[in-house]
Amino acid sequence: MNAPFDDATAALQALLDREAIRDCLYRYCRGIDRCDEAALRSAYWPDATDCHGAWKGSATGFIDQALARLRQGGRRVHQISNILIELAGDTAAVESSFLALQSTAAQPGRETFLCGRYVDRFERRQGEWRVADRTVVYDWIEERMRPELAQDDAQLFGVRQPTAAMAPADPVYALLAALHEPARR
Repeated sequence: MNAPFDDATAALQALLDREAIRDCLYRYCRGIDRCDEAALRSAYWPDATDCHGAWKGSATGFIDQALARLRQGGRRVHQISNILIELAGDTAAVESSFLALQSTAAQPGRETFLCGRYVDRFERRQGEWRVADRTVVYDWIEERMRPELAQDDAQLFGVRQPTAAMAPADPVYALLAALHEPARR
């Protein structure tokens, strides 16, 4: 007699689970692109593992070495698409395609374009979804020199302001702070 209600409840929970997983993937992108340590760490369980190119080990170790390198400067943009989520109770198999464009301060003018997939095992613990194990599969890489990228932001972007910045200087953090301010009377 309760089958339609139970089916609807299960379908709603699956939608909520998928949305929570997508949100986690997007937090990872913000974390890596903006060097936002809190966002980046919130995407992984503390005991998670990560096979990320030359890095194979704990996700905590990956985050530590990545932030140390990324905080030296450069620009990064990650886009995620084609997110496929297979739910199985408190575990999910998730495949997400990514496009990443990166530059570093250590090599001014050098640009790296990466395409690949995050192959993740997500786990739900105490109602929260995070990455428990990640393998990055690389499908494409292109490196090229673009001398104009060695210019400072004022020269490179001109009137196209504001430009991206590391946390907390990026404009998104002012928006988030304003969103959470108590209502003014």
